[in-house]
Amino acid sequence: MSQQRITSDAGYAPGTAPRPANESQRLDALHSYAILDTAAEATFDDIVKIAAQICGTSMALVSLVDTERQWFKARVGIGARETPVEQAICAHAILQPDVFVVVDTHLDSRFAANPMVTGEPKLRFYAGAPLRTSDGYPLGTVCVLDREPRQLNASQLEALQVLARQTMALLELRRSLSTAEAMQKHLRSLMAIAGHDLRQLLQSITMSLEIARLKSGDPLVVRQATAGIAAVLKLGQDLDDLAMASSAVATVVAPKRTEVPVAELFAALEQSWRPQADRKGLRLRFAASRGRIVSNPRLLKSILGNLVGNAIKYTSSGGVLVGCRHLKNDLRITVVDTGMGIAPERQIEMFDAFHKADLNSDGLGLGLAIVRSAVDLLGHDLQLRSIPGKGTIVSVTVPLAASAG
Repeated sequence: MSQQRITSDAGYAPGTAPRPANESQRLDALHSYAILDTAAEATFDDIVKIAAQICGTSMALVSLVDTERQWFKARVGIGARETPVEQAICAHAILQPDVFVVVDTHLDSRFAANPMVTGEPKLRFYAGAPLRTSDGYPLGTVCVLDREPRQLNASQLEALQVLARQTMALLELRRSLSTAEAMQKHLRSLMAIAGHDLRQLLQSITMSLEIARLKSGDPLVVRQATAGIAAVLKLGQDLDDLAMASSAVATVVAPKRTEVPVAELFAALEQSWRPQADRKGLRLRFAASRGRIVSNPRLLKSILGNLVGNAIKYTSSGGVLVGCRHLKNDLRITVVDTGMGIAPERQIEMFDAFHKADLNSDGLGLGLAIVRSAVDLLGHDLQLRSIPGKGTIVSVTVPLAASAG
């Protein structure tokens, strides 16, 4: 893998990076993603957490270089949400074909007088992998920074490029989900990128962090490794949601349906979500059922998992109950919470992609949009009732198996 280790600035002028020759087209490409000034999203936050953990740095960013500023979609270790483009080392990095590395900013005249070097956060080290569109336009970087000079090894440089590719895949998917006409064309290829490039890396990172956690006697290292493992697992969960979204909107053949015992389905859901409910001090109950239904087990589990996870997320006290009611030929599975509730005029919006009941919450905001797509694909019925301040009931009606009719 080629790389750039910039330790000498011979032939370069200090200060602001030159603008790319295709700056107008580059900015048009950046703005087409409608990502600037959007709320924080956990998937991008997980990218920078993992980047910092892999490279051993105190700071990491997903930085987008705009006309007069660099804006951070995700950041760790830095409080500012944006800085002037004149201070942006990322503006230099997007001019490079590979990872741009500044081992020591104090030894580089382009950056030695930079306010982010001379003042807070007192940057000494920088490494950034460009975020590049399929047309070759650089939008920004996934970068890591530190207050001390350092080097990155080949594996760390490669991981930074993988994370940059994954970030571009997420940006592409985000845009595709917002523009339905491009959705079917791009979702499968984007998920292939995420699966091929990232899942092996996630497994390797998890194993390395687990070894560090088990072998280290330093409490700080143990805490950092534990936090890193949690970030990797969260990113894996987000990838599963994205895969489900891709399947739900891109599949043109109805998924295979089989007979599903409700008790087994509830047991799997309880195992998955009990720890999160316990961490919040919430009661999570699953009603006993001998019912057998006809559905696609994987998709139905994902549907109900999203509903239970959503209920836990937006419930601060009380609990969540998952039960079912027998109808003539169907079984109505309900998820009831005592959470914040949803105003009547906003309930229809809950099924839109990237809509979130609480704008300050984490996650992609796919939520019920995934559920709606999957329910429609399976031919099930979805209903939502909610009272602000009282709670929400979401139900999925599924056909009973013939033997249970």
